Formats: sequence, structure tokens, C-alpha cells
Amino acid sequence: MIAIAAESPEATRAVGRRLAGLLRPGDIVLLAGRLGSGKTVFAAGVADGLGVDEPVTSPTFVLVHEHQGFLPVIHADVYRLGSSAEFDDLELPSAADDGVLLVEWGNAVASSVPPDHLMVELVVVSETERRIELTPMGTWDTRPLEEITA
Repeated sequence: MIAIAAESPEATRAVGRRLAGLLRPGDIVLLAGRLGSGKTVFAAGVADGLGVDEPVTSPTFVLVHEHQGFLPVIHADVYRLGSSAEFDDLELPSAADDGVLLVEWGNAVASSVPPDHLMVELVVVSETERRIELTPMGTWDTRPLEEITA
């Protein structure tokens, strides 16, 4: 696990932007953290780093937003799903084969995604500061995640 201090929402977004440089088609990034911890801010940074020009907002009520950039970005929020079976029905991992899947509240569906994924937990340190914990799973262990700490 790698931990990164982000002193502001802008810094959280910047970490997401740096992570985008390591992403490949088919990658799955699960975002965890309490309400208001910065999951959507982080996702917006990833999307920005992947060349998405439109605003990235929380897909809480629609479940999934799709954005076009250098790679397609599928941004999902599973907060309102009642079970992992509902997540399975969405078939999001296969829908993102040619792009990147970002899942807010991803810890709730971690057992339903392929073993190769990145878990990103945003921990509230203060009103503006977050600790971003990156836990690589499967082949993510071979990625140079330390490059995004700078």
C-alpha cells in the first residue's frame, strides 16, 4: 500500500491526474471512502488526465456516466445498489474493456470485479486534507505506483 497526502481538493485531483498516466484499457479502479471524502474529485482528476473535456460529476442517481477521452472512462457509483448481483447485472468490467472503469463505493463490489484492480481509499484527515491509500491487487503490484507520489 502506498499513502499520499493531499492537502486540498486540488491536490486530490492532481493525484488522480497522475494516476491516469499509468492506466491501460481494461483497468479497474475502485474508489472507497466515506461520504464527502473526495472520491468524485479523484475520479475527475483521473478523467482530466485521460483527456476528458467535460465536467465529471457523481453518478449517484444515474449509476453510470460515460466520458470520452484518450481512453473511454466509465464512472460508476454503486452506493444505491442493493446487492453485488445488481452490480454483476450491469456488466461494467466488460463494458470497460477498451477503457477505464472507476467505481465509487468500490469496496462494496471488490469481490465482484476481476482480481487485477487498484483500490484507492480516500481517508479524511481534516476538512480539506486527505490521505490517499493505493492498494494494488493482482498484476497492479508490478505497476510503478510510486511515480504518482511526487
